[in-house]
Amino acid sequence: MRLVELPLELSQESLPANVARLIADAQQRIAALEEASRASIPAFVPSDFELVYRGLAAIQAGNLATGRRLLEWGSGIGVVTCLAASVGFEAAGIEIEPSLVRIAEELAGTHHLATQFACGSFVPEGEEPRIDFGRDVNWLSTGGPNGYEELELEPDDFDIVFAYPWPGEEQVIFDLFVESAATGALLLTYHGLEGLRLQRKMRG
Repeated sequence: MRLVELPLELSQESLPANVARLIADAQQRIAALEEASRASIPAFVPSDFELVYRGLAAIQAGNLATGRRLLEWGSGIGVVTCLAASVGFEAAGIEIEPSLVRIAEELAGTHHLATQFACGSFVPEGEEPRIDFGRDVNWLSTGGPNGYEELELEPDDFDIVFAYPWPGEEQVIFDLFVESAATGALLLTYHGLEGLRLQRKMRG
C-alpha cells in the first residue's frame, strides 16, 4: 500500500456566514482555554481553520472521497470536526484530553452540528509499537482508552482522516494511516506554513 498525492483546488470565495461564526466562536474558546490552561495542555496547537475548511469544501465539491465519513485524529476542541459536518460529512473526532472533548461537544451543540467525539487514543490497536515512547508527546499518546470503541467504528470505516502532525511526526501519521485506513481513503493533513496535503491510500 502507498500514499498518492492529490491536488487541492481551494476556493477563494468569502466564507459562508455559518462557517465564519463557527470559526470566530472557536477562536474565542481557544483564547479562553489558552488563558486558563495552556500549561496543562502543551500539545494543543490549533490549525488554520479557514484553510482547512476550504480544503474540506474542495474535497466535497470535487467528490474526491469514497464516502461521507470523516475522522479527526487529535480533535482538540473539535473545530475541524465541526467544519466537516458543516460541509456535509458525517464527522467524528478522537481526543485524549477530556476537557477538550467537553469543549468540542459544547461547540458542536452551540452551532447545531451533528458530530461524535470520543475521549481516548486515535492510535489503532496493534499500532502502538510505531510510536516512539521515548518522546513526551501528548498528541500521540496511546495511554487512554481506545477511541474507536467509543465511536463503535473501526479505523477503516472512515473515508477521510484529518490530522495536524507535529513537525517530525509526519511520517508516523502517514504510516499509521497506511496500516489502518481503508484502501481509497483520503488523508488530509495540515503542516503549518506549508499548508495542506491531501493523499489517498492506494494499492501497489
